[in-house]
Amino acid sequence: MTRSAAIQRAQEYFDDGTLFADVARRVARPTESQNPERAAELRAYLDKEMRPTLEALGFDCQVLEHPRAKGPFLFAQRIEDPALTTVFSYGHGDVVPGMEGRWRDALDPWTLTPRDDRWYGRGVADNKGQHSINLAALKCVLETRGKLGFNVKYLIEMGEEMGSPGLLDVCAAHRDLLRGDVLIASDGPRLLAERPTLFMGSRAIVNVDLEIDAREGGHHSGNWGGLLSNPGIQLANAIATIVGPTGKILVPEWMPPELPGSVRRALADCVLDTADGPAIDPGWGEPGFTAAEKVYGWSSAEVLAFVCGNPDKPVHAIPPRAWARMQLRYVVGVDPEAVVPALRRHLDRLGYTMIELSSPRQEMAPATRLDPDHPWVQWAAASIAETTGKKPAILPNLGGTLPNHVFSDTLGMPTLWVPHSYAGCSQHAPNEHLPVAIAREGMAIMAGLYWDLGEKAPA
Repeated sequence: MTRSAAIQRAQEYFDDGTLFADVARRVARPTESQNPERAAELRAYLDKEMRPTLEALGFDCQVLEHPRAKGPFLFAQRIEDPALTTVFSYGHGDVVPGMEGRWRDALDPWTLTPRDDRWYGRGVADNKGQHSINLAALKCVLETRGKLGFNVKYLIEMGEEMGSPGLLDVCAAHRDLLRGDVLIASDGPRLLAERPTLFMGSRAIVNVDLEIDAREGGHHSGNWGGLLSNPGIQLANAIATIVGPTGKILVPEWMPPELPGSVRRALADCVLDTADGPAIDPGWGEPGFTAAEKVYGWSSAEVLAFVCGNPDKPVHAIPPRAWARMQLRYVVGVDPEAVVPALRRHLDRLGYTMIELSSPRQEMAPATRLDPDHPWVQWAAASIAETTGKKPAILPNLGGTLPNHVFSDTLGMPTLWVPHSYAGCSQHAPNEHLPVAIAREGMAIMAGLYWDLGEKAPA
């Protein structure tokens, strides 16, 4: 009954094909939350797959629902002793559309297929494979020790790919039932495929539409050019005052006051994985920052779309209207409620009072971050290093967005995410896959973490 025995059991679970069988069953269920015809599959995933798995591990299960939710939630808990540490975990069983007919070698997205040291199938990386690894590792520790030595609460949702409608409401309504001492869960990508990673939050998004509606209809540029304002020219110049020619944000309220020293230290040895993507433009973004600091420590602003005139068939007319959508991805330290008002003041001060602003985002999920120096972070990093012999990458937050604020703010827990995927996994495209090396190492990492939770969790 040792740590190494639990890790060995976890790796045997992978090597003998049991984990593959678990994931294959789950991938076979086409749980497309954006497809109304799959509603029954969402419930079946919980009732016929997750509930039996969790109950076999000694969990008590119940389905939670909310009028605002697009799908059900399964809550499960295994309480060994109320005085012990309680770990909250999360996963989602819904997936994006399967995109049948577009996969390599005519692969079926609903059939888990091993190919070139990868497992291919819809949801294998996002998120069925990741929560399957965690549940399997938990099982291995339980079988090795005979008990966990800590309590576990688990929440599986079926609407994450639709923006997690109802997740905040369910957690707020059942706060005392759900709350634990720490969240340990898996989603998103590692920094590098070969490097174990911890992240503790996520950036968040505010989208802003800018529009100039100058007049009715277009007017001939030969007769009216030089006499009528051109909304396209005005809007382009206005945007140039918001973001500079090399991507630097020029509205102070869109940036945090500083890059904290603990964040800078954590990111000092983090190198971005660009092998499966375009080459980085070194002069783009916040001057003086490393690539990792730009993505994980700072805000970024983008123009997502710009429409003026008829782009498909331009005519010799001054367009009456111009429209653009900008996006701000921001970190802790930026007030999302101040983003649009700050832009309004900025534009008015420069004379762009003709621009109308609106934000299509109805619910603003705030950015979240746990300090890299937090005891739980240091504990988890030490556990992963002991298991793998590798120093894990510590990211204060993802560059992308997930509903971490529900767990950190609403439920009031420190949040640790241990991803079992990588940036090139094609999770929202054909050919979604999970490298077998990451899956096997993930089993060992989680078995080590769960073992350590039963022995030496932070106070």
